[in-house]
Amino acid sequence: MKTLFIFGVSPNQGTGYQLSQLVRQRHPDWRCIVLVRHADFAKQLSQQGIETYVGDATNATLLNTMFEHAGTDSVIVSTLGGETGNYTAQRMIIDCAEQAAITNMVLVTSLGCGDSWNTLSARAKQAFGYAVREKSLAEVWLQTSSLSYLILRPGGLRDGDITHGAQCYFNQEVHGFIHRAELANTILTKIENKQFDNCAYSVIDPHLAFHS
Repeated sequence: MKTLFIFGVSPNQGTGYQLSQLVRQRHPDWRCIVLVRHADFAKQLSQQGIETYVGDATNATLLNTMFEHAGTDSVIVSTLGGETGNYTAQRMIIDCAEQAAITNMVLVTSLGCGDSWNTLSARAKQAFGYAVREKSLAEVWLQTSSLSYLILRPGGLRDGDITHGAQCYFNQEVHGFIHRAELANTILTKIENKQFDNCAYSVIDPHLAFHS
């Protein structure tokens, strides 16, 4: 049985939440484990058959407990957002994963991270620069870890259904948008195909870019 750890699941039905629901639909035999901040939300997810822990991703003791019986066929997905503390939490997840001998991770950051920094406009750097820099640090920590990884840098996130229109671009400047549900679908498809190729991809739905 594959075990999937998802970080960044919140009640606002963001990408992490969309992924948890998609896993339930497509792979009901998989073990899905999430970390959330609120007990009421944890109870809701538990009723759906999703294993939940309540706490913060900077808590190494809690992470070690989550990862204790992970098994070799485990994958971590982190869609953690926010500006303050993103790097600290991601670093803790990666460090604890290494200690638990987990080998595969998908890290979701954003356009503008890492070597795509110069593709951001001056206005975007001013508005989102701190968050992008935190996420870029997380990318580097993962890239220099022992984990096999996949980094996805989505464009602007929007609500909407799965479109099956997402495209991944390597070392190419792109701009655009993607539905959160479609990003979740892309993440799960990459996991199904075991595409942990130690690369970072920009991800957008090019059809949405022309209607924005």
